[in-house]
Amino acid sequence: MMINTFPFLLQSFFTDRLLQQWGASVHTVASYRDAFRLLLHFASKKLGKEPSVISLKDLTPDFISSFLEYVEKGRNNCVRTRNARLSAIHSFFRYVSYKAPECAELCCQILAIPSKRFERRSIEFLTRKEIEALTNAPDQNRWIGRRDRTLLLTAVQTGLRVSELIGLRCKDVVLGTGAHVKCNGKGRKHRSTPLRRETADVMTAWLCELNGLPEDPVFPSIRSGFLSRDAIERLVTRHCKTAQSHCPSLGHKKITPHVLRQNVESRHMGSEVAKVA
Repeated sequence: MMINTFPFLLQSFFTDRLLQQWGASVHTVASYRDAFRLLLHFASKKLGKEPSVISLKDLTPDFISSFLEYVEKGRNNCVRTRNARLSAIHSFFRYVSYKAPECAELCCQILAIPSKRFERRSIEFLTRKEIEALTNAPDQNRWIGRRDRTLLLTAVQTGLRVSELIGLRCKDVVLGTGAHVKCNGKGRKHRSTPLRRETADVMTAWLCELNGLPEDPVFPSIRSGFLSRDAIERLVTRHCKTAQSHCPSLGHKKITPHVLRQNVESRHMGSEVAKVA
């Protein structure tokens, strides 16, 4: 049995390194999974190979560089996302360097690929009108529109990270007096975030319609599974474009899920503007 094949090493990286040795959080595992899902999809198109037959020799520095360019330009992801994908690849090849020393030279070449420098964007602001236009953009006559509006209101008001929004389960939402959502945040910190009246009312209606079990996601995909990071990014972009017809100023701002969580409206309920990064 060839234990140093790419499929075996990749599976071992997740089960042995991430879960057993590191005890990585579900958010870390999900981030690394998304990175390799994209890499395998890119490889199938560029190399014409199924994931089961890809070898380590196929993952040359030129190939990895092409993948990173695809992430940034082909998918229009930011440099932060590009660097996050590279970080997952670096972690895998560090693991490979120990498990398959015969591939040490290749590992050194991949690990030498640097993260990309970037300039931090200046701070912008979303006005209350822009926030209302965005959260009202989803079509309330459709199931997916009601889901998206609930998600956007929750994101703007609570400041939850994308991973936290994705991972919310029905049991994590407490309604009634003192309505709030519970989540495991960065660094595995448990926290509860209160919901304002408007958000709590919309959430109540949504959960009644959803009628999910305690372990079910609050914001499910059309197949009833958990949404991906990409799905969250697409829905935010889609509704921003729709909202521009009522609020043209949104067309001059790049609104991302990270921008929504930086919204200080969730921290200063009386402010007229929301700070975003």
